[in-house]
Amino acid sequence: MTEIDMKPVRSRDLALVGYDVATSILEVVFRAGGVYRYQGVPESVYHELMAASSIGTFFQKNIKTQYSFTKVS
Repeated sequence: MTEIDMKPVRSRDLALVGYDVATSILEVVFRAGGVYRYQGVPESVYHELMAASSIGTFFQKNIKTQYSFTKVS
């Protein structure tokens, strides 16, 4: 499994977010626990997420239900 560089984010629900350009995988660490990898996320969507005024809201509306995922831990 690829190691993804994680960045802390200002969000009530998300603690860390990382993205791997080579595999188009977005990794999210939730404050409540759980690490998830979302497959097939375009790099542009990752940049929009990181620039969003509300990262949690953007994630809920544009990523959570739009892409398949696997729970890492």
